[in-house]
Amino acid sequence: MDRATPFSYQCNQCGRCCHDKVITLSPYDVIRMARTSGLRTGEIVRRYTIRRGSILRFLPEGMCIALEGVRCSIHLGRPLACRLYPLGLEGTPDGDRLIALEPAQGSLGVYGKDSTAGAFIEANGTAEYVGAVERYRELIPTFRARIAAMVDFERIEPREFWRRAVVEALLETGFDPNPIIDAMFDPDAHGCDSVAAHIALLDAMVQRETDSDRLAAAAVMLAVGLGYSPSEVIVGK
Repeated sequence: MDRATPFSYQCNQCGRCCHDKVITLSPYDVIRMARTSGLRTGEIVRRYTIRRGSILRFLPEGMCIALEGVRCSIHLGRPLACRLYPLGLEGTPDGDRLIALEPAQGSLGVYGKDSTAGAFIEANGTAEYVGAVERYRELIPTFRARIAAMVDFERIEPREFWRRAVVEALLETGFDPNPIIDAMFDPDAHGCDSVAAHIALLDAMVQRETDSDRLAAAAVMLAVGLGYSPSEVIVGK
């Protein structure tokens, strides 16, 4: 599917799409959730997320933590994945690709072909989110270069090095302290008042980091949070 594909969707506020999902969050998602709710990013991470800020929290009953009845309590600051629904945006080395998601079970949403996929996502305020994702993605070459300079992959087996990094990045509990990941999802703790300031902070932290395992886990976390595969950051393979 591309932006010119005939597509329309009428949400009928049944709340079914807010159940039993895995919603990956980017740093910008967390920032927008904070700004529209009047909370600091650290509080958003504590209340609304798991995996250190990178996944939206769902309750044991299956509904999103932000759902009140059939309405989203953070609708103005809802994440990119929620704005795109029932479409998804898959990051690939050749650019983003739109995909049609399976309808939520019991959904009352109505599909049609009265417009285009591009018009649909633009009407849901995705442009700023997609633009921010691209700006954060510019950090990935910085991670790659720093890791390549630090790690001798002639002596260290690349697959095992990156396997550990992926496992560490995706742990929901029992993970090791990682100041870069903490800063990635809590810019307010560092006084960052803009995306540019946040990216500059992360860039400086990457340059200062001396622990290659910690750096690799943070690189994987960023790639996944932006909607890319961990392979986006892997070097030395």
